[in-house]
Amino acid sequence: MLDSDKKGSTHQGYQWVYHDPLQKLVLFNYRKGRGQHGPKELLDGYKGYVQCDGYTVYDKIGLDPDITMAGCLVHARRKFVDARDQDQARAEKALAIFSEIYREERAIKEAAAGDAEMRKELRLQKVLPLLQQIKTWIQEEQFKVLPKSAMGKAMTYFINQYPKFEVIFEDGRIELDNNLIENAIRPLALGRKNFLFAGSHKAAQNAAMLYSFFGSCKMQGVNPQQWLEDTLQRIPNHSIQKLEELLPGYQKA
Repeated sequence: MLDSDKKGSTHQGYQWVYHDPLQKLVLFNYRKGRGQHGPKELLDGYKGYVQCDGYTVYDKIGLDPDITMAGCLVHARRKFVDARDQDQARAEKALAIFSEIYREERAIKEAAAGDAEMRKELRLQKVLPLLQQIKTWIQEEQFKVLPKSAMGKAMTYFINQYPKFEVIFEDGRIELDNNLIENAIRPLALGRKNFLFAGSHKAAQNAAMLYSFFGSCKMQGVNPQQWLEDTLQRIPNHSIQKLEELLPGYQKA
């Protein structure tokens, strides 16, 4: 974003994006930095699961006894994709098992039809053994590759994140990855290429609110214009204690 204190200079800000897969809501929370202060403040008082990649700040969030960290398989898979040019045979071996994991997951999702407990049981039977297979294979191959090579980094990442991968199997409501939130981020990434900057920190906060609004409407299948017209009519007489009732999709639920 443009820095108003120094003419012609810019400051790199960050949009922290949170997604509730159960209520189908997305929140863009703008921060000036990438440290732990932002998520710690927003998640203060939260109890439950947080699913994310292996960025070290998240581990600090996970020190809260009320928060359980779940891993993201797609980030682990991506590192093996990155290693394919240097070590094709090993990369293809890992990616083949990941492909089987996702084939099973698609079949499970269809069979469970929204039944979280059934999804959990089927995953334990069909998906967890495949994940354990990758872990066992890495433990056998890990010392045959250079630690700082792309393959070495992919293997180390997987092993370090494995305890968080196991958390996924504790609750059928948890996804295998956070692809849903990456889909929510895509409009921001596309827009950034077009408008390049936010005009100020305040402008970035305003953008966060708009992205939260449009992202949530999209996930809910709600027409943004209709929601806005309806909400502007209702809000003058609506209780401030029940503002969540105005969220996109609330009436549908």
